[in-house]
Amino acid sequence: MIILAKNWWAFVLRGIAALLFGVLTFLRPGMALLTLIFIFGFYAISDGVFNIIAAFRRTETDQQPWWALLISGVLSIVAGVIAFFLPPVAAVALLYLIAAWAVVTGIMSIVAAIRLRKQIEGEWLLVLSGVLSVVFGVFMAIFPAAGALAVILWIGAYAFVMGVMLIVFGFRLRSLVRATEHSPQGLHVAHGH
Repeated sequence: MIILAKNWWAFVLRGIAALLFGVLTFLRPGMALLTLIFIFGFYAISDGVFNIIAAFRRTETDQQPWWALLISGVLSIVAGVIAFFLPPVAAVALLYLIAAWAVVTGIMSIVAAIRLRKQIEGEWLLVLSGVLSVVFGVFMAIFPAAGALAVILWIGAYAFVMGVMLIVFGFRLRSLVRATEHSPQGLHVAHGH
C-alpha cells in the first residue's frame, strides 16, 4: 500500500492548518505583519514536518520518490525558521520567500499527483492544489509591492482554498484505504487501474 494512502490523515491535518490560517487572515486583516510572519512560520514548519515524516515512512512499493517529499519538507521548515528568527525582514523579502515556497510546494504536489495517477482516483485535486500554489507564488513574485492588506487577503484566500483541497484529497485517500482493505489485491485494483 502506498505511503500517501496510509497517511491520509497528514493531508487532512495540513488542510485544517491551512484552513485555520486562511480564516484567521480574513477575520483579522489588519493584524500586524509580525503576527502574520509568525503564523506563516508555524504553518510552513508544520507542512514541512508532515512531508519529512511521509518521506521517511515511504516503502519500496511507493511511486513517489522519497527525495521529493524530503526536499519539500526541508524547504518548508527553512522558510518557517527564517520567518521566526528574522521577523524584521522587509515585507518584500517575505513576499518573495512565500512566493518561492508556494512555487516549490506546488511543483512537488503536481509531481506527486502525476506519479500517483494510476494508483488513486481524484489525483486532479492534488494537481489543482499544486497549480494554484504555483500560480499564487508567481503572482506574489510579479506584484511584490501590492498593499499589505491585499497581500494578507491573497495569502488568506490561498491558504483557505489549499486547505479545503488538502482536506478533500485526504478524505478521498481515506476512502481508498478503506475500499482496498476489503480487497484481497490491495490498491492496484482500486478504480479499475
